[in-house]
Amino acid sequence: MDDRQFRNAMGKFATGVTVVATEVEGSVHGMTANAFMSVSLSPKLVVVSISERAQMLEKINQSGKFSVNILSSSQQDLSMIFAGQQKNHHEVKFERLGEVPVLDGAVAQIACEVSAAHIEGDHTLFIGRVTDIHIEDFEPLIYFSGKYRKLAEG
Repeated sequence: MDDRQFRNAMGKFATGVTVVATEVEGSVHGMTANAFMSVSLSPKLVVVSISERAQMLEKINQSGKFSVNILSSSQQDLSMIFAGQQKNHHEVKFERLGEVPVLDGAVAQIACEVSAAHIEGDHTLFIGRVTDIHIEDFEPLIYFSGKYRKLAEG
């Protein structure tokens, strides 16, 4: 199989959309990611997968902390900004949850400390020990087959 066929197959898995954020020397950095999942309830752990080419990789290595912001259906613009798909955009304001920057209006804000990092292929899997959570009752932003979607009432 070629790379395009693999990407197309992986795109058939509907996911939520997240922005992973961290802070280094007073500057906040974020990136859009859909490679996120929960790992363990006891202890509470999550994992994010970051490409070796992403600037975020070194930022998380430096800070040792990150947040995962599960975006709401009204936050598609934030997903596009942090994916580098919008060059001319408004300044994004971050709030704080514990020691990490988070996005207001997210379905969930998850604050983490890096518990472990595993290099696999061309990505690093950061295992985050969850230190705090804030949840809102919003509809999630969904990504499927290369397009943003919204949940339908069913």
